[in-house]
Amino acid sequence: MIRKSPIKEIKMVALTVMLMFPTLASGQDSDFGNWMMYFGNKKIDSKWNLHHEVQYRNYNTIGDLEQLLLRAGLGYNITENTNLLVGYGYVLSENYIVDSDEKFQVNEHRIYQQVISKQKFKGLSVQHRYRFEQRFVEDNFKLRFRYFLGANVQLSKKETNRCYLSAYNEIFINTESNVFDRNRLYGGFGYKISDSVRVELGYMNQFFETGSRDQLNMITFVNF
Repeated sequence: MIRKSPIKEIKMVALTVMLMFPTLASGQDSDFGNWMMYFGNKKIDSKWNLHHEVQYRNYNTIGDLEQLLLRAGLGYNITENTNLLVGYGYVLSENYIVDSDEKFQVNEHRIYQQVISKQKFKGLSVQHRYRFEQRFVEDNFKLRFRYFLGANVQLSKKETNRCYLSAYNEIFINTESNVFDRNRLYGGFGYKISDSVRVELGYMNQFFETGSRDQLNMITFVNF
């Protein structure tokens, strides 16, 4: 079997997203946000891996930037199903001034450590992620814990099946007086383009202490 190049597969995904833009652009006046995300993983050898990701988050469906997040890390496989990773992240946020259409920018640098544990039960894949973040937000220093529980369910028992359902819940906990930071609940549909590339389209509700927000998530995963 001839294996397609991951670069060609990424181009196919990018073209698909671009073709969707005209439809999405018609909803710019909506309060329904959109996150476009890319997650990449480069296997160095049987033990080490490089993680990298780009997330472009909009207040509206497209065209009103909320956050640009860049993250990278170096991981080590403690066991076949457990990975320890240390990394760095940069976040550019554009926040609205209250009762105004004006924005101000906030720069954040993060150092983080995480452990990912995976389990498989026939057509069900489960993932636990424990992450600890040290956040440098302008002149402030903050600490935050995150716990992620996700699951993918194949829609068919056939080996050729490429479709699956995806769901996760992630809770964020601060070390300050306001302990609860936020909670993210997600459900989506995924398609495996190949063994190296898969894409997802889903809905996420992000719940804060004082409100909530809905997002359309468009996600690409690439393993090199």
